[in-house]
Amino acid sequence: MAKKAVATFAAKAGAKSMVKCIRMEKSPKTGAYVFTEHLVEESKAKEYFEKK
Repeated sequence: MAKKAVATFAAKAGAKSMVKCIRMEKSPKTGAYVFTEHLVEESKAKEYFEKK
């Protein structure tokens, strides 16, 4: 069922494929690791991980 929702979402977005990027960052307050998630176009995924 989840695959169908993703495929429908991609078709409505103008046929651009979207990927979920998950980055692990260290919190400046507590020092614990925090995971941030973003939906990004497949072509811009590499740029997303390069910037901090």
